[in-house]
Amino acid sequence: MNEKNATFESNMQRLEQIVRVMERGDVALDESLKLFQEGTELVKNCQKLLDEARIRVEKVMNGSDDEPVMEEFADE
Repeated sequence: MNEKNATFESNMQRLEQIVRVMERGDVALDESLKLFQEGTELVKNCQKLLDEARIRVEKVMNGSDDEPVMEEFADE
């Protein structure tokens, strides 16, 4: 899968697969290291996508002074 075009959801799905495989504990060390490296790249990509989404939301939520309007989420 090309990480640059992957969606947040597909990255998370692959990350969950990696975690399941590694939790089984029956993977050779070399393969574990490759999976760990892939997982860290997926986490970085997910964080980048979340950061981009946050910026987009802030742009939509700009107030009259062009500053982001930040509101606390109400606990339900």
